[in-house]
Amino acid sequence: MAWYRIRALVVKEFLALLRNKASRMVLIGPPLIQLVVFGYAATFNLHHVPIAVYNEDRGGASRQLIARFQGSRYFSLVGMLTSGRRIANIISDKEALMVLRIGPHFSRDLELHRTARIEVLVDGRNSNTGLLALNDVDTVVQSFNAHWAATHGWQTAPAVPVMRAWFNPDLRSRWFIIPGIVGLLTLVVAMLVSGLSVAREREAGTFDQLLVTPLGPWEILLGKALPGFLIGGLEATLIIVVAISWFRVPFMGSVLALYLGLALFLLAAIGVGLAISSASATQQQGLLGVFLFLVPAVILSGFATPIANMPPLVQYLTYLNPLRYFLIILRGVFLQGDGVAILWTQYLPLIGIGLATMTLAMQLFRRRLT
Repeated sequence: MAWYRIRALVVKEFLALLRNKASRMVLIGPPLIQLVVFGYAATFNLHHVPIAVYNEDRGGASRQLIARFQGSRYFSLVGMLTSGRRIANIISDKEALMVLRIGPHFSRDLELHRTARIEVLVDGRNSNTGLLALNDVDTVVQSFNAHWAATHGWQTAPAVPVMRAWFNPDLRSRWFIIPGIVGLLTLVVAMLVSGLSVAREREAGTFDQLLVTPLGPWEILLGKALPGFLIGGLEATLIIVVAISWFRVPFMGSVLALYLGLALFLLAAIGVGLAISSASATQQQGLLGVFLFLVPAVILSGFATPIANMPPLVQYLTYLNPLRYFLIILRGVFLQGDGVAILWTQYLPLIGIGLATMTLAMQLFRRRLT
């Protein structure tokens, strides 16, 4: 008899879940959304890596080597440089992930059976991508070596790549990951504080008490936003201090540039959190909404996998993600020494997202008042 009672309760629970529209959406919608996001965005495979070539040699061997890079599915040739002075800019501005530099005596050395060196300069700010790209370079060079050795009677490797990483000489993953953790944890803290604030008042029954105070809607929303700013700023500062003093991550840039980016990022993140909280009736709904935003935001930020690897449609979605821009600011300030003048292209989208999300939060909040 006990089994029949338990079975009846189980059937009742399933019916309650399936008959409730909100419950059905929670069970079906979020898993499918996250499956699509993870399936398309979380990839470590590199294809069509932008590469530039500075060829100081005019011989046939260098042309054959360049042709192998052009024909490889791993690389996409974005420029043939005519001056070595362009190398720094093209890597710094992320026009190319790496530059292949071929010396003036490359072909002559190979024809005289001398080992020739190829200098490979890679952007080390994303250490994971840099390491994967260098492995692909090695694959292309080995293919060239095998063909040249077979046709010219070599017993050793004709060409030897010499790898150099800029901004992160040893390609330490810690230098790449820890600045990203600053943004990730700041986002989590700011959204949890703001995402539950309005819903907490409504669930506790104190929301109506706020409405009878002299405070206007904007003042209430501002009062809900400021704790997130303060806690998020303090949390970020603590992580930054630990990153520099304990983990020895180099800090090359401007404190002003970093904290201006942090303030704009918090504006955008808290705007999203308040919009979620204003639309939620309970803290549970607010927490679920925050979770549904956080997971895709992290995946689509470039924190672990490069955005350039994602399908074009997914790449367009990343432009709506404030964490994408803040990670660029963090890694630029820490590793590259960027200042405010360089990072303004990242500040402007954060301002736009912040204003849009705060306006949306205000509209949702006013709708709850009616």
